[in-house]
Amino acid sequence: MRTSLYHVQLNVGDPIAGIPFYRALFGYLEYTTIMETPDMRGVSNGGTDCWVIATPEGRRRAGFHRKNIGVNHLCFGVRERADVDRFVREFLTPHELTALYDSPREYPEYRAGYYAVFFEDPDRLKLEVAHVPGITDRR
Repeated sequence: MRTSLYHVQLNVGDPIAGIPFYRALFGYLEYTTIMETPDMRGVSNGGTDCWVIATPEGRRRAGFHRKNIGVNHLCFGVRERADVDRFVREFLTPHELTALYDSPREYPEYRAGYYAVFFEDPDRLKLEVAHVPGITDRR
């Protein structure tokens, strides 16, 4: 059976920081809004939907850490290597977000030509924008 990833739900710890962060990120990445309330935002790129939902107050204590069981990071693939650098200039820099791991840079240990920038959301979920020749440029 062949499948594709239909949707992802991210629960954010602080809706005052998390919902606007993802509104800006998904807006920049040209996702279309499906639904939005003060505590939730649903977006789609036509292939995968992403839902960002405020975590109920009683559940926020545990916090997020990408080394725990669960999601480690999300990666958004772009069509051209230059799109990664453009993302840094046009999104990370104006939003005063710090790139991780001395990125953007090539990661030949992942695949030949793999070029990416890593950064974090307000809850420290790791996010990535990557160009992978022959993979992300086909979408």
